[in-house]
Amino acid sequence: MFLAPGRHQLLSEIAIVALFVLSLDLIMGYAGIVSLGQAAFFGVGAYSAGLVAIYVTSDPVIGLLVSAAAAGLVGFATSFLVLRGSDLTRLMVTIGVTSLLGEIANKATGITGGADGLQGISIGPLLGLIPFDLYGTTAYGYSLAILFLGIVLARRIVGSSFGLSLRAIRDNQLRASAVGIPVNARLVAIYTISSVYAGVAGALMAQTTQFVSLDVFDFHRSADALLMLVIGGTGYLYGGIIGAGVFKLIQSVLSDATPQYWHFWLGLLLVVLVQVGRTRVIRSIANLLGLGPRQISPQANDAKMSQPR
Repeated sequence: MFLAPGRHQLLSEIAIVALFVLSLDLIMGYAGIVSLGQAAFFGVGAYSAGLVAIYVTSDPVIGLLVSAAAAGLVGFATSFLVLRGSDLTRLMVTIGVTSLLGEIANKATGITGGADGLQGISIGPLLGLIPFDLYGTTAYGYSLAILFLGIVLARRIVGSSFGLSLRAIRDNQLRASAVGIPVNARLVAIYTISSVYAGVAGALMAQTTQFVSLDVFDFHRSADALLMLVIGGTGYLYGGIIGAGVFKLIQSVLSDATPQYWHFWLGLLLVVLVQVGRTRVIRSIANLLGLGPRQISPQANDAKMSQPR
């Protein structure tokens, strides 16, 4: 908040994207559900927040709650389609659901504005006291607070018996079903929770930018979230934050340095991460910074913890 006062708009975007990637990590890292359609719920949340601000109230908290409920309903309704079949089938269904919702938003010009986008959004002061400013300071604090609450809630979810059952389902659905875990019900529940997270992220984007366009349903938004999760790592919640921060910072730096070729350098980085391995890259960077391997080696930490005192 104080170290980078001129970068609050970028930091706000990172916080929103991190929450969006967190929604993907909940289903992919803990339940084993591969999806390329998280943009569907992101878009539902964004349009819901915009419509609430235009026609109902400009209170951002109310808009956030309505958007979460709308995205959750869509997620619950589509979960029965997504959970059928193999991973490839799920990928195709999630892409299809996103395309369908995007086309609905494109045709419903009287409600969504169509290709021109949803304009005229005006967001009131946060909690009736703190107005949104042009520098993005309020938006950054607002987005960061929602991200923090989302992380706390997600940690409670994955650390509960419900979260442990999701890991069992991810590892082996047949064994999980054999020991009495209701596999389909648990997958529907976590998919709905994930859609709520994505909808909240979309609502934050709509409220902080005060504009919504068909871009919220684009395929690249879901693909970027998957790339960020690959960068940060799956199955421990903080991968979304790390991946979003690294991706957005690299995008900002490379787009300023080479506006035409930043996709190439980003793609090269992803290839290096996949081929070399994220752990080796981190160790190499740590060695360049003068950090010893013991300080970043989980095996060394485990051995140290197991030594008798």
